[in-house]
Amino acid sequence: MNAPIHIIVFGRSPISGRAKTRLIPALGPRGAADLCSLLLEHALATALAAGPDRVTLWLDAGPVTDETGELAARFQSGIALQVPGDLGTRMHDALCRTLESGDLPLLMGSDVPSLTPAALQQAAVLLRGGRDAVVAPAEDGGYGLIGVARPLPVLFEDMPWSTDAVLKETRRRCVRDGIGLAELEWIWDVDEPADLGRLADIPELAGWRQRIRVDAAV
Repeated sequence: MNAPIHIIVFGRSPISGRAKTRLIPALGPRGAADLCSLLLEHALATALAAGPDRVTLWLDAGPVTDETGELAARFQSGIALQVPGDLGTRMHDALCRTLESGDLPLLMGSDVPSLTPAALQQAAVLLRGGRDAVVAPAEDGGYGLIGVARPLPVLFEDMPWSTDAVLKETRRRCVRDGIGLAELEWIWDVDEPADLGRLADIPELAGWRQRIRVDAAV
């Protein structure tokens, strides 16, 4: 299967008070939004470096800011808006719409700076090689990337999102329904204040504190 590879970067608009809310106690609303923007930039750069046929930034429902539009343009990315609903509904819609266009989708989170271009390339090879789905397991029990070769609603309906049971349940459903699942190396994401220290391990983000505006009250 030599269908075009289409990387979906899934994230939130970097709007103060709405973005990375679990980091607000450590960074304040503005600092959390600034870090969200840096992570979006890093995710788009990672996606582009993997050499896909297309990249699209899928944002949660809300206004597309001038900053976000300029960021997408800089990385040759399209922009789309996620549909309303839980995480599974939104991801399944983005994946299916991409499949309908004739492309093979790889959907990555915008907050997984440990995901590399090489991992994205490996995921593309696995999908083109006949796997039904591929995931990059995350240390928190979920995954930071999923790619599918065909619509697989069973992997997105009634899933315990935002818990440590997501990956385990995904594996269980794949075995039960005969879905050929491949797994990449484990990755980590940035959700909680305790995760911030690991950003120094990513060369492009090592100086992140100097690039954000932490609110004075924090």
